Amino acid sequence: MERTRVGTASWTDKTLIESGTFYPRQVTTAEGRLRFYAEHFDTVEVDSTYYALPPERNAVLWAKRTPPGFVFHIKAYSMLTGHPTLVKSIPKVLREELPAAILEKAREKLFPKEVVEAAFDMFASALRPLKDAGKLGCLLFQFPPWFVPSTRSYAWFELMREKLSKHHLAVEFRNRSWITHPEQERSLAFLKDHNISSVVVDAPWVKGWEGPVAVTAGIAYFRFHGRNRENWFKKGVETVERYRYLYNEEELRKWAGKVIGASNETEQTFVLFNNCYQNYGIKNAKNLQELLQQSSK
Repeated sequence: MERTRVGTASWTDKTLIESGTFYPRQVTTAEGRLRFYAEHFDTVEVDSTYYALPPERNAVLWAKRTPPGFVFHIKAYSMLTGHPTLVKSIPKVLREELPAAILEKAREKLFPKEVVEAAFDMFASALRPLKDAGKLGCLLFQFPPWFVPSTRSYAWFELMREKLSKHHLAVEFRNRSWITHPEQERSLAFLKDHNISSVVVDAPWVKGWEGPVAVTAGIAYFRFHGRNRENWFKKGVETVERYRYLYNEEELRKWAGKVIGASNETEQTFVLFNNCYQNYGIKNAKNLQELLQQSSK
């Protein structure tokens, strides 16, 4: 297995498909696109699992449609990260346990503890076919900007580790307080003690774009969101426009050195491009692959 793998945060992005710049015209099905993607990359991040708990059948099909050694990273369901969750996306068996006050809403952030714990169990169970096939990488927990350092936040990490004890976990913070002094030292030490990867980001919300590179587990996980700060914080902008950024070679070359440095400290390193606008993520992933290959010669 390659110690450093590079891929994108989706293989089904609408603007990528519509651009006609990656998939051949004759490749028009979900199965065909995944098989074609896997001919070019050996890892990918699944975004759809953020919006709804996946059925086990999806994991069976993903494992079946990719070659041996291919690795999927699964984005945690919104309920498991404190994001507003569409009530209608919650499985019926869990909705039946919700109070009427929540059922009347379109979205909700706060749920009974027993429902959240059951959602953790369902999430892990649905991914078992991927894990059994050796194709499950990290479970990615992308926390919202309002998720700040607190006793409750650290207790949430402990719950994650307890409920997903046999999985590789990675957390991405979108509030700067987690990665600045003095909280940075505490949070990184906590993640290391609990064997949870701290996601290294290049993103608009980070001062100077580049987040700190810290190895807190056996897997290093990098995510590149682009540097379109203007659109990222602009109200009323379509989500896809926030990721409309193509990294240049100088920016990627600088990151290549950091990726190599992290890979020397870990068993496995994954780099995922989330600048999913048309083929931007695909192009940058290939660019970085080339830079890493050049450095290894």
